[in-house]
Amino acid sequence: MINPIASETLIEIIYFVASALFVLSLKWMISPVTAKRGVRAGEIGMLLAIAGTLLHHGIVDYKWIAIALTLGTIIGIPLGKVHMTAVPQRTALSHAFGSLCVTLVGTVEFYLRAPHVPPFMMSVLSAEVILGGLTFTGSLMAAGKLQEILPQRPITYKGQNIVNLSLLAVSAGLAVYLVNHPGATYLFPLMVGIPLIFGVMMIIPIGGADMPTVISLLNSYAGLSAAAMGFVLNSKLLIIAGALDGSSGFILSVIMSKAMNRSFTNVLFGAFGQVQPAAAAGQEEKTVRSATAEEAAQILSAANKVVIVPGYGMAVAQAQHKVRELYDALTKRGVDVKFAIHPVAGRMPGHMNVLLAEADIPYDRLHDMDEINGDFPQTDVALIIGANDVTNPAARTDASSPIFGMPILDVDKARTVMVIKRGMSPGFAGIDNPLYYFDRTLMLFGDAKAFVGNIVRELSGGSGH
Repeated sequence: MINPIASETLIEIIYFVASALFVLSLKWMISPVTAKRGVRAGEIGMLLAIAGTLLHHGIVDYKWIAIALTLGTIIGIPLGKVHMTAVPQRTALSHAFGSLCVTLVGTVEFYLRAPHVPPFMMSVLSAEVILGGLTFTGSLMAAGKLQEILPQRPITYKGQNIVNLSLLAVSAGLAVYLVNHPGATYLFPLMVGIPLIFGVMMIIPIGGADMPTVISLLNSYAGLSAAAMGFVLNSKLLIIAGALDGSSGFILSVIMSKAMNRSFTNVLFGAFGQVQPAAAAGQEEKTVRSATAEEAAQILSAANKVVIVPGYGMAVAQAQHKVRELYDALTKRGVDVKFAIHPVAGRMPGHMNVLLAEADIPYDRLHDMDEINGDFPQTDVALIIGANDVTNPAARTDASSPIFGMPILDVDKARTVMVIKRGMSPGFAGIDNPLYYFDRTLMLFGDAKAFVGNIVRELSGGSGH
């Protein structure tokens, strides 16, 4: 039989190594070059963390643990095999599962310890279940919006923000009361239940355009709730992992809010994404110029410098591999091809980077908005593939637009703009894009994968540069 002291020492060593791997994982995932190494480090760290926990001497029966691990594996394997277009909603579901776990553990710990719960312990326990509860239902709502099970447009009513903040205030008030009177166990279900309602109410007024920021913010909440659980369970590993997750998610949310020139309060309470009736009506009065794949291929083949702007339309069509073929075809002709990545393009942070990396687009060809914007005036062709709001010049010129002030990709400064799009419907923000009606803009109507494939075929059949 293993000596309990030796067993505890072994567990602490395993936890220390796992913690170090989590830190390194986050560091390595900053760069596309080391991202795979970062993912592997995180996976090994989590495996060690689970192994260390299973060695704990407090475990007297492994039956329920084995059942839970089996169920988790059955659910997890299919979730890991979803298409790239479904990764944002899968990420939201991951947040939901983790937050539900935190909330359930917090609830069990309270009833095991009540009525003798020290003030500090009750404080972190309250933070754990409140954050866990609102993140659980909020993440489910976000997944529903991303999967288009729920309306992507904001659902609002008069006084909604007051109602939402009042719910949060009541839950916080109950937490303060329980810190001072932990024996009032009948109030605990209310403190848990109200955040569950708040999570739903928090997400329904948020439009699809804000989903990338919301996903990273929910990630932050999930991490913070896990860190609080670490204090409750006296687990240094959980505190470290939760703090890393919470802080990185928060920093990412700040970066993305700055990328949209908006504040957290505006994201959470601004109801961004309402369809603009005036813009919809204006579409009927304006005309656009369209082009065929053959015409697009001729323009691209005559260009010296091309910037490709990917958006969610590329993800939906799963066109990234055809885009790689286009990149290869143009590069062979001596065309300088770059990719412009807006921080909030797609439906989750880094969505476009992941898609293009999957298609083996060279990392040095991918450029952030701040890097690439200065190149557009010298660009012969800006080819937009399914991006809407991040290329909308109304953000610079129309003070009445809900995206006014949001930094955008300056595609309208290119000599020719070509937009691959299924139709003239607005993007996530629900507003018209005046770029489509410019004289130097050509609309390439159709499925992105099919249209890019047709362009590649035309280029392959033509002569060199």
